[in-house]
Amino acid sequence: AVFRSTAISRCRFVNLPRLITSSRQVRKFSSSDGAHVSSISSVGFRLSRSGRFTGETDPLMEKFNASIGYDKRMWQQDITGSIAYAAALGRAGLLKPEEVKSLQDGLRKVLKEWQDGTFELKAGDEDIHTANERRLTEIIGPVGGKLHTGRSRNDQVVTDVRLWLRDEIKELQKHYKALIACVTDRAEKEIDFLMPGYTHLQRAQPIRWSHWLMCYAWQWRRDAERLADVYKRVNMLPLGVGALSGHPFGIDRAALAADLGFDGVIQNSLDAVGDRDFILEFLQSGSLSMVHMSRFAEDLILYSSSEFGFVSLADAYSTGSSLMPQKKNPDALELLRGKSGRTIGQMVGLLVTVKGTPSTYNKDLQEDKEPLFDAADTLRACVQIAHGVAATLQPRPDRMLAALDLPMLTTDLSDYLVRRGVPFREAHHVA
Repeated sequence: AVFRSTAISRCRFVNLPRLITSSRQVRKFSSSDGAHVSSISSVGFRLSRSGRFTGETDPLMEKFNASIGYDKRMWQQDITGSIAYAAALGRAGLLKPEEVKSLQDGLRKVLKEWQDGTFELKAGDEDIHTANERRLTEIIGPVGGKLHTGRSRNDQVVTDVRLWLRDEIKELQKHYKALIACVTDRAEKEIDFLMPGYTHLQRAQPIRWSHWLMCYAWQWRRDAERLADVYKRVNMLPLGVGALSGHPFGIDRAALAADLGFDGVIQNSLDAVGDRDFILEFLQSGSLSMVHMSRFAEDLILYSSSEFGFVSLADAYSTGSSLMPQKKNPDALELLRGKSGRTIGQMVGLLVTVKGTPSTYNKDLQEDKEPLFDAADTLRACVQIAHGVAATLQPRPDRMLAALDLPMLTTDLSDYLVRRGVPFREAHHVA
C-alpha cells in the first residue's frame, strides 16, 4: 500500500517557512540587497561557506574537498539544467519574465565561453556549479543570485550526472551499432572459411569462422540492450527536490522534466538526492561489456600468434619491440583485455563507497563521478578499438583449414552410428 499512488500523493514534501519569522531576516536574504548578492562575484567567494562560516578553510581541505578538476566536464549539462530551472522559477512566479531572460541569456554567454575555451576558473570555484554561478553573476549582476532559489547542489549535481550519462549512453549505442554491423558484414562475406572450434582450448569440432565472429556480435548486442535498459532509469528527473525535503516554492517538476527531456520525475525527494543506482547499473553493465571485450581479445591474441596463425592483425593495431626487431605485438588486444580489470575495479570501488552511506546525500557520493567518467571513457575507447581491429584484421583460411584433422570428426561418426540405431553410449565408445 505504501507504493500506491494515493499513498505517495499523501507523502508531501515538508518545508517549514515559519522558521524565518522576522521581516528583518527576510530582508537580510532578499536579492534586493545588492551588497550581499554581489559578493558572489568576488574572487575567492565560496558559496558553500557563506552564512554560518567565518573561519578560513585549511588550503589542504579546500583541495581535498574540491571536485572542479573532474566535474568541469559537465559544464554543458550544468548550464542546460540551469536554463531550464530558470524557466521553472519563472513559471512558479518567483522570477519576473525579464529576470528569466537575463538569467538564460547570461547562462548562454557562459556556455559560449566554455565552447570557445575562454572560460576562466578562479580560486573558490569548488565545483562546476559554483564556477558557472560565479561567472553568471559576474556577467549579469545581482539577479544571478536568484538562480539557486529552492535548489540545492544535492539535486543539481545528480541532475547534471544524469544528463551527462544520458548523452554518453546514446554515443555508446552508436559505437556498438557500428561494431556489430562491421562483424556481421564480415561474417556474411567470409562464411565459407572453416576452422577448428575449441573447448578447454583443445580442438573440438569444425566450425565456420563466421560462427565465431557472430558469437561476439550476439554478446555485444546484449551489451547494447542492457545499456538501453539502464537508460530508462537514468532518464528520470531529480531536480526540484531541494537538499532533501522538497521544493519550498512548489515548482512544476513535470514541466521541468519535459523541458529537459526526462521521461518523468523521481517521486521521493530523499531517494532523488541519494540514489546512485543508475551509476552502479551503468558500471555493472559496462563491466560485463568489458568482460566480453576481454574474451574477444583473448581469442584473437591466440589466433594471431605463430602457434595458431589463423588471423593477421593490421599494423595500425599492433606494436613492435624496443629490443627484438622481429616482434609484432597485439597491444591493442592486450589493452582491451587489461582494461576490463580497470572497469570492474571502478564498479566494485563505488559499490563499497555507497554501501556504507546513510540515506539522502552524503559527501561520499562525490566519489561517484571519477569512476563513472573513467569507466565510460574506457568503454567508449574499447568499443572503437575493437571495431578497428575487427575491420582490419586479415583471416588466413589456409591456416585454419590446415588445423582441421580427422579426430575432430569422431563426434560426427558417433552421430552416424546413432542414426543407424546404435545406442549413443555404445556409439560414443566405438567412435
